[in-house]
Amino acid sequence: MAPSDTLPAAALPGSMPTATASTERRFRAMGADAHVVVVGGGPGLADLAVLRIATLEQRWSRFRADSEVTALNDQAGAWVAVSEDTRVLILRATEAWRLTGGRFDPTVLGAVREAGYDASFELLAGRSASNRPSRRPTSLLGCDDVEVLGHRVRLPAGAGFDPGGIGKGLAADLVVAELLADGADGACVNLGGDLRVAGIGPSGGGWTIAVDHPWAAAPIAQVGLVDGAVATSTTLRRHWTVDGEERHHLIDPGTGLPSTTDLTLVSVVAGKAWMAEVLAKAVLLRGAAHPFDLIEGSEAAALVVDDHGRVRASDAFAPFLGGVPVVAHVPMPAPPEAGPDRSAVRP
Repeated sequence: MAPSDTLPAAALPGSMPTATASTERRFRAMGADAHVVVVGGGPGLADLAVLRIATLEQRWSRFRADSEVTALNDQAGAWVAVSEDTRVLILRATEAWRLTGGRFDPTVLGAVREAGYDASFELLAGRSASNRPSRRPTSLLGCDDVEVLGHRVRLPAGAGFDPGGIGKGLAADLVVAELLADGADGACVNLGGDLRVAGIGPSGGGWTIAVDHPWAAAPIAQVGLVDGAVATSTTLRRHWTVDGEERHHLIDPGTGLPSTTDLTLVSVVAGKAWMAEVLAKAVLLRGAAHPFDLIEGSEAAALVVDDHGRVRASDAFAPFLGGVPVVAHVPMPAPPEAGPDRSAVRP
């Protein structure tokens, strides 16, 4: 069965596969650690994947003055010519907004900037808190009035588009599909936790993806996939302090402010990485009381960890675990020792 956008193919037990030659590249892209694995195929495919990801970052980065996303934001209210890549990005982002009932909202750019995330995360460490904007709610416009006509896009006046995680997920989808079309037997692209696999893995069988939690020394789950995606969203990595108040990059579209969710991490398995990414964000915002209601009936699967370290998984997650259960609890870190107040960014 071919996977849909929300239905990945799980790896099933079988005979011992035969290892196949593979090539890996590890690098930084889209503000995150990136990892590309190419199985089989001609020489140079892994390097072509790295270049392709760089092209997508150039088109989609909100931190580049020459990107198409920057042009859309600077010219909001006017039609802007875009590439096919950016046209697809806008269409997927608006689709995700509708599918999640607005829990994923790519028009949160103003709120993200007001929370202090107005530069690439690597650069925030060198800035003092006094230079960051103060906490205040912002107006979110949603995607109802985002228009796409051929290769032209018009954002509503006053809107700000932030591709964020969906850009990483979509990039992983596009690059994996292109690698297989170019002759690879299998491929994996992981961009900051948004991971897409297809074809055979380096061992000759499927792919095994470790789900890590910042509080845990070992993976909290091992996900087996033949063709599909895993995306992980957490509030524990990209955070900083402003005037003694801790903030993170996950904006709640309902308030326009950094989320106060009681979940610390969500991993979603789906057919495509862009879908897994937006569902992970939406489930994280949903909170621990009813974390799985958003994905019920979607055939996606989710694992969540709350702020007390309790781990839960939806019923649909079990087929991807190969009979090995997830850990029940993640040990919470020891409280920090008292000391002078510092406003440095903590990665």
